[in-house]
Amino acid sequence: MRVISSAELRGNMKKYLDLAASEQIIIQRGKKETFVLQKREYLKPDEDFNRAIGLEEFREEAKEHVKKLFNQNK
Repeated sequence: MRVISSAELRGNMKKYLDLAASEQIIIQRGKKETFVLQKREYLKPDEDFNRAIGLEEFREEAKEHVKKLFNQNK
């Protein structure tokens, strides 16, 4: 983790974006504001779709959840 000023980030944006791929960069702006710069991975649309559940599976899980909640309130 590195702590830098916003001016340092402005002057060396590429450097800190590259570093953020492997570590957190803390950006201090003035005395009261702090930000975190870090890389974030997103799933590709196909991977997201493959993780999805079907309607019937959703219904069954929802039904079980409602039953569980109902039984807790008895």
